[in-house]
Amino acid sequence: MARFKYAGRDRKGKRQGTVNAASKREAMEKLKEEGIRVIEMTQVPETLMTKDLTLGTPVKLQDFVIYLRQFSTLIKAGVTVVDATAILALQTESKALKKALLDVEQEMREGNPLSEAVAKHKKIFNQMFINLVKAGEISGNLDETLDRLAEHFEKQHYTRQKIVSALSYPIAVGIIAIIVVIFLLVAVVPTFVSMFDDMGGELPAITKFVLSASGFMQSFWWLVILIIFAFVFITTYLKKSNQTKYYFDYFLLRMPIFGNLLQKAALARMMRTLSSLFSSSVPILQAMSIVEKVVENEVLARVIRKSRDSLEKGRSMTEPMQSHWAFPPLVTQMIAIGEETGALDAMLSKIAEFYEKEVENGTDRLKSLIEPLMIVFLAGLVGTIVTSIMVPMFSMFDQFQQMNQ
Repeated sequence: MARFKYAGRDRKGKRQGTVNAASKREAMEKLKEEGIRVIEMTQVPETLMTKDLTLGTPVKLQDFVIYLRQFSTLIKAGVTVVDATAILALQTESKALKKALLDVEQEMREGNPLSEAVAKHKKIFNQMFINLVKAGEISGNLDETLDRLAEHFEKQHYTRQKIVSALSYPIAVGIIAIIVVIFLLVAVVPTFVSMFDDMGGELPAITKFVLSASGFMQSFWWLVILIIFAFVFITTYLKKSNQTKYYFDYFLLRMPIFGNLLQKAALARMMRTLSSLFSSSVPILQAMSIVEKVVENEVLARVIRKSRDSLEKGRSMTEPMQSHWAFPPLVTQMIAIGEETGALDAMLSKIAEFYEKEVENGTDRLKSLIEPLMIVFLAGLVGTIVTSIMVPMFSMFDQFQQMNQ
């Protein structure tokens, strides 16, 4: 919700104040219902205390796909772009998307085209969406463009979900393992400390280590939490810089097991985006600039930048890709064939489909492999702590038996 400052008149005379609304139009309608005739209205700038804080993308990809499908259906049914936007603003469950659509509707009612209206909300609508909508407006095929966009984002959403599903299990098990270990060290292990002190004698090395870890955790548990929060904050902050993001993405792509899967997903997203732009008649240099911004991987973005420079010099776009480890020969060879035959969009689509299938198969294999490994990992952690407690107890039991004999 935005805040608007207004000055106006009603039956009692001059009125001024502020009103909260999703858009300027909605604010004026609210005041009109209260009998206030608005003379002047301005939006109050957002501050850290007043703005809506969002983590990650403001609009879920699933909500955006639903919006595109419904938008295309309404346009095909003969509903005007303005009215369709107004209808979808009321129907969407995403607050961020609703607010943006209400502003877009107001912009279009003032005579601005859809592409210019959505360009003012770049956190919601990326460069690819803006340029394809502009191309659809020029060609008069906006409904087909929206269908193409919906298909593009659907496949991107599906690929992303496969990656998330592959990573969610080890992350969940890792979190559970941390919680269990902390619980054992803080609540269980300390109950045996006095018993071990009464025993006397030399404790096994594993028991000493666990007791030391337990003592540290009891005294400095707040430090562990602080380190976790600091790590998340620093990682998020550093990713805002292209240079540090490059090293972060490089590490992810080179990571054992998961790196290959993330590389294929990034290539599929890149090729799918390029194919969609080319098939919508977006100029190749402009398409490369857009992909560089939306690829979400700085390693690939740098190669795309070099490929664009190569095209500007009249050379092939595949030259920088051929010398880079992130682009397998299959990619460069099929792109080169597409350039020679004039069917680059079709070739890019085939590459995207190939890697999307590879990601699907890879995540299925990874999940079947990683489940037993994570179970063994969790059992090893808990088993180590339990063993450190049981070994001295067995020793105590043996001593007790010897004394009775």
